[in-house]
Amino acid sequence: MVETVTTATKDLQEKREKYVPKGVNNGNLNIAKDASGATITDINENKWIDFAGAIGTLNVGHSHPKVTAAVKGQIDKFLHPGFNVMMYDSYINLAERLCQITPGNVDKQALLLNSGAEAIENAIKVSRKYTGRQAVVSFERGFHGRTNLTMGMTSKVKPYKFGFGPFSPDLYQAPYPYLYRKPRQLTDEEYVSQVIQNFEDFFVSSVAPENVACVVMEPVQGEGGFVVPPKRFVQYVKDFCNKHGIVFVADEIQTGFGRTGKLFAAEHFDIEPELMTVSKSLAAGLPLSGVVGKKEILDAANPGELGGTFAGNPVACAAALAVIDVMEEEQLMEKSEAIGQKIESKLLELQEKHEFVGEVRRLGAMVAVEIVEDRESKVPNKQKTSEIVSNANQTGLLLLSAGINSNIIRFLPPLVMTDDELEKGLAKLEQAFA
Repeated sequence: MVETVTTATKDLQEKREKYVPKGVNNGNLNIAKDASGATITDINENKWIDFAGAIGTLNVGHSHPKVTAAVKGQIDKFLHPGFNVMMYDSYINLAERLCQITPGNVDKQALLLNSGAEAIENAIKVSRKYTGRQAVVSFERGFHGRTNLTMGMTSKVKPYKFGFGPFSPDLYQAPYPYLYRKPRQLTDEEYVSQVIQNFEDFFVSSVAPENVACVVMEPVQGEGGFVVPPKRFVQYVKDFCNKHGIVFVADEIQTGFGRTGKLFAAEHFDIEPELMTVSKSLAAGLPLSGVVGKKEILDAANPGELGGTFAGNPVACAAALAVIDVMEEEQLMEKSEAIGQKIESKLLELQEKHEFVGEVRRLGAMVAVEIVEDRESKVPNKQKTSEIVSNANQTGLLLLSAGINSNIIRFLPPLVMTDDELEKGLAKLEQAFA
């Protein structure tokens, strides 16, 4: 149990209550002092094992020495001349690297921005410009951001959408398979066939394909609960887009940069998206995002139609270039799979002990467990999930929930975490479940 709380912590907590809106949620009310790898130390010298990774932002861990060195080196040169005002090498070099490492051997370009939601919005902008169409299709349970446009694409009403409308028009949500919650009488293959048929019907009953600019798909749903779709479904959607001249946009904001055991999750499904959005772990905690994809699509916009004041900040670009080097040099894709296996193994142990542990699922180190009333009914157990996450956050483990019904515990630990950090975290996890 983390018990040490000083006056300094209490003072900052009181200031937070007074000066920061309650709409900004905090899963943990302690105050960070420093962090390294997968461990955060608060101002009271308590240690926290990080299984949240700033919501998937820290695949190379906290304060990786190569990243911090790159950031410090850039700071000594300049902070931000504004790429639209005067160019700098880190933006151009990062665009080149992103075009090289993302799936597909076509001519590509990369547009740099600030946040994941901004990347989604710009992917839609260029898709509309390129196709001359307006409609946008996302998926049930999807999450794409908190701006007006991306809220409209997101499924979960509370806390993301309630009271914030009206939202942008011409947004539609298509069916997305969820094998754990398929009808019992159907086999997996029968269920996937049914969802594919529902997807076909959706383009008859909800929106005509010739009106659709793009389909935006998370290869693995993030906020929706780390739902992994069957390969057959993903490939079907991609083929459907090809057939109807629709731009296929892979939202790899949470799945990218080694999280799933591949550099990008699209690789698991043997698809090459026309456009891909990246952010989160791209710059190890600095605000940066990108839209990467076919040159003919990104080049459809005219000068001045894309960009932003802080877009592609050189300090964040320097961090991102170092991140890509670290991913390759330290073989973090392989480490992702190894970490994921160990977390899965512990969760399967807990499944044998606790009837409230439902499905355990993962792709690489993108791991989730459903918390239910019991395994027979599969009724989502939001209360038990909240208790486990709260207990973990009181005893030195940073843990997050997810899912439409808030009954899923998700794991996004840094991929550089040591065996010792992982074992400590798993011990705390077991304690929280008990």
